[in-house]
Amino acid sequence: METHSYLPVPPGVGMEENFLSLDDILLSHERLPSRTECTFPRLGFLEKSSDSRDIQEGTKMEMPLFLAKGLYERKRRVVSVELPKVYKEGWRTVFNADPTVVDLHKMGPYYYGLGSQLLHFDSPENPEIAQAVLQTFIGRFRRTMDSSQNAYNEDTSALVERLDYLERALFRAGQSGLNSFQNWERGRASTITASSLVLNYRKRKITDLQP
Repeated sequence: METHSYLPVPPGVGMEENFLSLDDILLSHERLPSRTECTFPRLGFLEKSSDSRDIQEGTKMEMPLFLAKGLYERKRRVVSVELPKVYKEGWRTVFNADPTVVDLHKMGPYYYGLGSQLLHFDSPENPEIAQAVLQTFIGRFRRTMDSSQNAYNEDTSALVERLDYLERALFRAGQSGLNSFQNWERGRASTITASSLVLNYRKRKITDLQP
């Protein structure tokens, strides 16, 4: 049985992060190309390419996602965020043609999560970004799961190296299900137990019934 020093929390794919998830913490540090829309006094030391005391308006720099989200305001423009190249129209065309050929891990290990987070920032391309992320996931999902089901007791490193972290989690889930099924077929399965989802549901029902 697999044991963990902590209970893993899956990444949250959507507009909000789950900061109990190590994947989401790492995602929040992904860097975005940004542009300052006002002067940042006495923060020039953060911009290594400049000797200025301040960060001047119009300075182009890269900010981690959590900082860009914290500074971004729709009414008072403090920073503006540019799209990373993998979400621009040229790459969206590639994904629409055949998403399975792209090395998502190389292009951005948190492609789906970061794409969802980009919707925080006003952009006329947001609908196209959302559609591209969704269609890429749909287009790659079956191949990911088929690969996980057809690689029993094999070295899977070559299969997963091109996957985004969300896809890697799905691949591991598929492998775990396959291993459990193979053990059951060979009579090696342990006593059947209720799913943790069922147990948690029962606990909630009992709590609801208590006065």
